[in-house]
Amino acid sequence: MPKPAAPIRPVIVKKIYEAPHSAHHGGAWKVAYADFVTAMMAFFLLMWLLGATTEKQRKALADYFAPTLVASKQDTAGSTGFFGGDSITSVDNYPNRAGQTGTRSMSIPRDATGGPKEATGLGQDKTNFKAVRDKLVRKVNSDKSMKRFAQSLRITETREGMRIDLIDDANFAMFISGTDILTPDALNLLAQVAETLRGLPNGLIIRGHTDAQPVSARLGINNWQLSSARAEATRAHLVRSGISDSQFLRIEGVADREPLFPKNPYDSRNRRMSLTLGWRTVSEGR
Repeated sequence: MPKPAAPIRPVIVKKIYEAPHSAHHGGAWKVAYADFVTAMMAFFLLMWLLGATTEKQRKALADYFAPTLVASKQDTAGSTGFFGGDSITSVDNYPNRAGQTGTRSMSIPRDATGGPKEATGLGQDKTNFKAVRDKLVRKVNSDKSMKRFAQSLRITETREGMRIDLIDDANFAMFISGTDILTPDALNLLAQVAETLRGLPNGLIIRGHTDAQPVSARLGINNWQLSSARAEATRAHLVRSGISDSQFLRIEGVADREPLFPKNPYDSRNRRMSLTLGWRTVSEGR
């Protein structure tokens, strides 16, 4: 008798619907981790740069990323020398006139000896200039609040006389941006400079300089007006600090036409005030 056929087993199809993955199974953590790794890479790159670069190179990097400038900066360089520069005897980038030799410490006009009468006055002027320079050096060295201005001060002997440049940099600004309003640091520095110039027989020339960055259109002024207004604001504060009004020879604004760094007219250090203590032979000709 044949065996009965085995019963056909039913085929059961089981459908499983998985719940959405929880947050830790998704890809959001990968984005966060990638951001973290990128930040760490940037951090270690910064540490390497700080260890592998000189002070001069770091100053150049800081100038490049200065937030006050729109145009990129090139060919700039920092300095650690007193009153700026690699050393006080290095050749400078000042716009010296023809027939004039220059260093950062002194630009001496050739053929500036003159006759007997003129030479006597010239010798006294040189004595006055040296006294002013030495006094400023002592102030900067002895006063902790003044030491941070050392990189903003440059003293140069030129055809017009002894020029004291008060230069903007990363740590110092003469004026509130786009205005002729002196900053508290500038007020303090000018008061100290005025103390060294007070009572001298030499005339004084004030010249305002800007960089090539245009002034905001909403202010309604240009760099010529701004440099002139800043020169006048500087003169007014020097008078309040004890300089006689009769000592001033000229108050000028030259905008960006006489940059310290001609290769980069947008360099913030082109913004400065120049105070020139004139030769008395120049002063007598006014």
